[in-house]
Amino acid sequence: MKIEIAPLNIPLRRRLQTAAVLQWVFSFLALAQCCLAALILLALSDWWMLALLYAGWLWLDWDTPTSGGRRSHWVRNWMVWEYFREYFPITLVKTVDLEPKKNYIFGFHPHGVLVAGGFGNFCTEATGFSRLFPGLRPHLLMLPLWFRFPLFRDYIMCAGLVSSSKSSLSYLVSRPEGGNVAVLAVGGAPEALEARPGALTLQVRNRKGFIKLALKHGAQLVPVFSFGENELFDQMENPTGSPLRMLQNRLQSIMGISLPLFYARGVFQYSFGLIPYRKPIHTVVGKPISVVQTPSPTSEDINSLHKDYLQSLMDLFEQHKRTYGLSEDQHLTFT
Repeated sequence: MKIEIAPLNIPLRRRLQTAAVLQWVFSFLALAQCCLAALILLALSDWWMLALLYAGWLWLDWDTPTSGGRRSHWVRNWMVWEYFREYFPITLVKTVDLEPKKNYIFGFHPHGVLVAGGFGNFCTEATGFSRLFPGLRPHLLMLPLWFRFPLFRDYIMCAGLVSSSKSSLSYLVSRPEGGNVAVLAVGGAPEALEARPGALTLQVRNRKGFIKLALKHGAQLVPVFSFGENELFDQMENPTGSPLRMLQNRLQSIMGISLPLFYARGVFQYSFGLIPYRKPIHTVVGKPISVVQTPSPTSEDINSLHKDYLQSLMDLFEQHKRTYGLSEDQHLTFT
């Protein structure tokens, strides 16, 4: 394989963009483990009292990821996220105004490998979420496993990440004052195993838990499609039934997270590595689906709203696909 080396005369701003993305990839692939190791080493050192104090804080703060988290305006506005946005670049597209007195569930599609568009748009202010949707507070839902890692949990909560547990989602969308947006990558970990350039298959047909909670709490449903999300990484071939896919499915059932074997480019060369390709991401926020609060929704209620949601998602995709580089004969597939 011929290795394409990055030129030396790259402008400083592009180097800073790459560095911003590099630290983001590191954060999601290794920072949690590093934080855990650091706390263990601290506990074994002469500074063990600090580890003990943190353990006490962790015990007192254990439920925060399921109770709205702990956002930091300062962290969400770090300059590093501006470079992160510019790298791809990422654009947040608003189609209608949303009332700040209501609570919303944003169904984010597709999941992609690392949900780059979801993070850039809803965990930072680099794309102007608060300016486009004044009065709303976005919270990106993440697997509960990650909030069990000390120190790492505190960092990701600052960006607006919260647990994806049922109780966490219910907490957000049941607040009487409104203004909460729960952003849920509906396809979840299984869909990440399908994320590769050109993929348009969404695992959403049997995902109805968020529909039931929307009905129970009267939260408005909003389909969101992130064009370009699947173009950021290649992935080793893992068709259904292959040994690799069976192994990935087995690990997912044990750990709750998927392990896609992805690759893209490197820092100093463009031929291989874990840095995403420079591909534009356009995250389009669709029109809300009006939901009437139904404290005890029936199967018919859930199926009817789910059908409406799938149709709204399909309409959103079809309306915008040509604008963002897709052809007329490309369509979504629901599984």
